[in-house]
Amino acid sequence: MEEKQPSFIHKISRIISDFFNPLVSLIIFFIYMSIKNYALNDSLLYFLPIVLMIILPVIIWLVWNVKTGRYTNMDVSNRNQRKSLYFFIAACVISYLAFNYFKNGYIDFVMLFILILLIAMQISNYYIKSSMHTAFNVFVAALFFAIDTGAGLIWLGIAALVGVTRVILKRHTPREVFMGAGIAIVVSFIYLYCNIQFQH
Repeated sequence: MEEKQPSFIHKISRIISDFFNPLVSLIIFFIYMSIKNYALNDSLLYFLPIVLMIILPVIIWLVWNVKTGRYTNMDVSNRNQRKSLYFFIAACVISYLAFNYFKNGYIDFVMLFILILLIAMQISNYYIKSSMHTAFNVFVAALFFAIDTGAGLIWLGIAALVGVTRVILKRHTPREVFMGAGIAIVVSFIYLYCNIQFQH
């Protein structure tokens, strides 16, 4: 029996979902923020520790766990497998927060809220496998919104699109996508509120 080929919508959904995964979305934001707020040297000084202490270790962790069979796929779709992923990412973020605090004397506000979002997602994961793709893209929309309203609204549209693709690809149910979005909306609201308060 001939295997059924994925439909055009399925193929497009896979491209959107794969491209706008949490890591890529955050990298795009950090590049945008670096260009907007920093000179080239300052941008490298800010971004390089994030790459070396969070992004690179998480990529290596994902690839290693998929290759050794501990994770089914790079999305870590299995709810039980996600527990170790959340703990590993949280450890990387905490290491970066400590490094940045001792080196520069301040707490990186964006990374602190990424940690809060991760903790909320980990708690949720014990009850429902919330969509990490949706949650992080909603939060990235809030990060963009704090710098540029237009970019934030555009990214909110991307987050909604990503949520739809997760359902089309059967990686999540609509309930799991809404749960991920709901958690991120709460964390994003607190982030934006605190961001406004600290600017005054």
